[in-house]
Amino acid sequence: MVSEKLARRYATGTFTLARERGVVERVGSDLHTLRDAITSRPDSEAFFLSPTIDRREKERILAATFDGRVDDVALHTLLLLVRKRREAILRALVTQYDALALHARGVEPLLVTTARELAPFELSDLVARLEQTYGKRFEAQQRTDPSLIGGICITMGDRVIDGSIAGRFDDLARNLFAPA
Repeated sequence: MVSEKLARRYATGTFTLARERGVVERVGSDLHTLRDAITSRPDSEAFFLSPTIDRREKERILAATFDGRVDDVALHTLLLLVRKRREAILRALVTQYDALALHARGVEPLLVTTARELAPFELSDLVARLEQTYGKRFEAQQRTDPSLIGGICITMGDRVIDGSIAGRFDDLARNLFAPA
């Protein structure tokens, strides 16, 4: 199990250094590139996560592969994970870094889950109404989940608004079978 708290600490350090150097967007993009390159193939991910491969050898190979191709902050973050045997938090670190970058721009992540994909104007209208209601700016990501049957489920940070038909059926079942 990946520790979100630990990933947040590493992401905060990386973000702080990137902000000091004025390369927040580049480092974010490069962290995505590193994560995708490592996790896109099972053999490269197995190499990266393997505890039996010598750390110095792993560092040497990663540095040779990515040096000059990604920002130094992103590369040294990756090498630090290897040095500290924290390779397993790479995905969570990238997620936490993205959240910090959004927050720094005054934007919050918003996940909109629907049974069918919303048209672009429907999504933008929904986001505009939520921004007006909550007084915040959101960056929306849309996901489809046919098991919702219909309706919408909105996730804003740790707040979930479940307006799906499946969610309403669950509420009804809990109310019907709750002990009196």
